[in-house]
Parts: sequence; C-alpha cells; structure tokens
Amino acid sequence: MTIKALIFDLDGTLAETEETHRAAFNATFAAHGLDWHWSREDYAVLLKTGGGKERLRAFQAGLPEAARLPEADILRLHAEKTETFGRMIAEGAVGLRPGVEDLILHAREAEMAIAMATTTSRPNVEVLARTCWGRPADRVFDVIASGDEVERKKPDPAIYRLALDRLGMPPRECLAFEDSHIGLQSARAAGLGVVITPSTYTEGEDFTGAAHCAPTLEQRNWPLILKAMLLSY
Repeated sequence: MTIKALIFDLDGTLAETEETHRAAFNATFAAHGLDWHWSREDYAVLLKTGGGKERLRAFQAGLPEAARLPEADILRLHAEKTETFGRMIAEGAVGLRPGVEDLILHAREAEMAIAMATTTSRPNVEVLARTCWGRPADRVFDVIASGDEVERKKPDPAIYRLALDRLGMPPRECLAFEDSHIGLQSARAAGLGVVITPSTYTEGEDFTGAAHCAPTLEQRNWPLILKAMLLSY
C-alpha cells in the first residue's frame, strides 16, 4: 500500500499546546471576574470533550443553573480565550514536538501531501504555523480542516472526512497522526490508519486500534512508523 498523504492533529500531536490552552482559559476567566479556574485535573477531564466552546459548555453544565452563562457569553469568552492563546503562542509558549518538522520535511521530499484535521479553530492553526514555521498555515499544509468547519467534533469522524474530501484521496492512501483516544476514534471511524504519539495529557489512554504508538516522531521511530504505514490497512 502506498501512502500519499499524512494527516496531523494539532493540539498535543504537532505541539504540546494543552497547558497553554488551559492557561489562556484561566486568564480569560480571571479577566471577566469569574470564579472559574481549571486545574490540570479538571482540564484532563474536559479534554474528553473535543473543541474549546464545547468544553466551556460541558463545564458549565455541571454548575448550578443560576451560575451558568448564556450562549452569547460563552462564544465571547471563547473568542477572547483564542486571542489570549494566540498571544501566548506568538510569544514562544510552545514549539513543535520532537521529530515533527523533520517528518514533514521528509514527507515533502517524498512528494506526499500534508494535511491537518483539528478540532481547534483556524486562528490557532495560523498562529502556530507562523510561530513555528514562519509561514502562513496554507504554505505548510496542503489541506486544513479545522474545528469551526464541522458541527460535530472528535471523536466524530467529520473532521477527518472533511480533510479526506479536500485531499481527494481515499483513506487507504493516507495516514493520521494523533495523540488522544478521541482523536484515534475519529480517525479510525473515517477509515484511516493511525500513528499515536501520546502527549502530556493523554499518556495512559487506551490506544487499541492504532497502527503504532511511539513516544515521539523522531527519526529513530521512523522505521516502525513506516511499518505502520504498510500494515495499517
């Protein structure tokens, strides 16, 4: 089987961004005088829900009804959080995970397409690309499918199906890279083989069904990743 495209998740896969997301949420809550504060333990649970707006809704669903915000306020909070996250990334809060840049360069040299399928919003994709690659996202990735373009987030397969549709390729010609159980479920439901590199928040999750699980995408792991490409379908 010939793999013609690699499809990457963003948060936790390309970069360890989740702690920065958490910090941006908490800074936004504080700026609005809310007594909300998400600990690492809180956020680990909330990450089981794909999408930032969806996490806000999931969080306040557990609050007394009188303490809940209207939907318009949730949307404003999320928009401000996105701006705060963008500033943090632009200031160098995170970089690419080990091996990511080399793997994408190698795939380019092999004339593979490079795509992204992420539940995060397009502004977050842009700021990461400009900070880590010094280029707009559409000059790094041939196809970008972001969370604000689908109604249902991971573990639903919609985001991967959108990426596949834009690539114009069947799942058997593509390989997905993920860090989480919900990401694995999403990609597998779209018919993709999946390589997992667990992140800080997803170590210990169930990755049954992955073609391969590696600590990083560094070159020493490429032989097993190549094997995963050949055996994933």
